[in-house]
Amino acid sequence: MKFGVVVFPGSNCDHDAFSAVSLNAGYSAQYLWHKDSQIPSDIDAIILPGGFSYGDYLRCGAIARFSPIMKEVVNFADRGGYVIGICNGFQILTESGLLPGVLLRNNSMKFICKDVFLKVENNTSAFTNKLIKGDILRIPVAHGEGNYFAEDDIIQELEDNNRVIFRYASPEGNVDDSTNLNGSINNIAGIINKNGNVLGMMPHPERYSDEILGCNDGINIFHSLANYLK
Repeated sequence: MKFGVVVFPGSNCDHDAFSAVSLNAGYSAQYLWHKDSQIPSDIDAIILPGGFSYGDYLRCGAIARFSPIMKEVVNFADRGGYVIGICNGFQILTESGLLPGVLLRNNSMKFICKDVFLKVENNTSAFTNKLIKGDILRIPVAHGEGNYFAEDDIIQELEDNNRVIFRYASPEGNVDDSTNLNGSINNIAGIINKNGNVLGMMPHPERYSDEILGCNDGINIFHSLANYLK
């Protein structure tokens, strides 16, 4: 299993993602530069990491969408390759059309940086098969534009087809307005595409993939994908 971790100008979680999948999870990993026009043939999955690609100018992910590497990432995904977009990576996935909807300003209009709890809504995906449906994960967030929005028909399609993977919840698993930290419709924290090979999520599983940090709830997302592809 080999992960490719894209590095954009302004990325600040690329090393975190690289360390999570290599040092913590034990897989091979390689950095992919934003100006690269080719993805190595031995890459099994690509991570679009968190950060502030291109300084978040225009809007988050809008400029990164035009990086040379993203044309190849889109082609990779269209061929069935697996892609994980985390935080800014999720924003880039929506900007590039690989996932529906948009990420708006948090309804508080404030940057949020803290641990949150996620409820696993679908454990049959390539990214969650090592988890249990209903599991509660403790994962950090760090975003100013994590408010997931889509038109009603898209939300209905996501819900009807089990494409909502994670929701913001309480430690006990309650999903309601009190646990919706950024205003996302239906407490949505992570979704997959129709083919199930692209995951976008705002929380940072790579930041909780090492026991030395006191929590490694995020590591099974990477183990799930490796398990699915073995």
